[in-house]
Amino acid sequence: MVFDSVRFDLQPYAGFDMARYVRRTYCSWEVSGWESLLVQRFEHVPAAEELKIPGAADLHLVLPVAGRATMEVRSGGRRSRYAWVPGRVEMGIPGQAVVRRYRGDGSMRSVQIHVPRDTVESAAAQLGGRAVDYEAMAASLAAGDPLVEEAVRTVGSPDGAGDLYAESAAAFLSVHLLTRHAGLPGSRAPAREDARVSAAVAMMRDRLADPVTLAEIAGEVHLSVYHFVRVFRESTGVTPYRFLTRLRIEEAKRLLRHSDLAVAQIARRCGFASAGALSAAFLRHTGARPSVYRNP
Repeated sequence: MVFDSVRFDLQPYAGFDMARYVRRTYCSWEVSGWESLLVQRFEHVPAAEELKIPGAADLHLVLPVAGRATMEVRSGGRRSRYAWVPGRVEMGIPGQAVVRRYRGDGSMRSVQIHVPRDTVESAAAQLGGRAVDYEAMAASLAAGDPLVEEAVRTVGSPDGAGDLYAESAAAFLSVHLLTRHAGLPGSRAPAREDARVSAAVAMMRDRLADPVTLAEIAGEVHLSVYHFVRVFRESTGVTPYRFLTRLRIEEAKRLLRHSDLAVAQIARRCGFASAGALSAAFLRHTGARPSVYRNP
């Protein structure tokens, strides 16, 4: 876990018995040589009683992508509980060590990102120089942010991108988190609208295989179709249709890599009318056919 880097604050992990709790399946430092952003993918043990996570200075984002559990966390004399579920981004507060206890329902996997503290502070200086309230940022992010979730998923599978990509992603995440979740100048959408977008994304995930309509999703979050599309696009940067297609493609990727299902079966599970429809969408979004992605 400890790398020879002047950018990342990884020394607190020295002596941490990582192999006891996780198996690292990807590291951008080792695979892509990134210096501006550290991205790792982990498989977690299904249960832990006293998992001590050291406090590093980096801004640390954790996105569960598989498994469910109830996390019990102790930090600074305080205790809290929250649900570990796919899609719920958690932010570690820089410099704050935590102790976790959990028992999951099976395989647990995550994508984790370390953004160097100097990248965040530099962005904060350009946004007015106010001190960053990381606790407020973490609490706000915990309410949900589909754009951060999608960004972490995408950066977690960089497909050979170089450090310019990593540097750009680190800058984007820093500015977005500061303006949307730390109250620095540039924040626009009210929390109520963000919560509605989060609820809409949750519905999309639950109904990936269904021919869900825009009107159904908008009705679920009590908005008109027009207002819903506007709010969703302001929050995520894309239309609901495009976001849903991305979710379906990501699930198709997962099934292609981790199952023996035929492409036609995967298409049905991911909401595509046929194997041909999945193949066309997959090619448009990834540049490859499903068969090529399955057998690189």
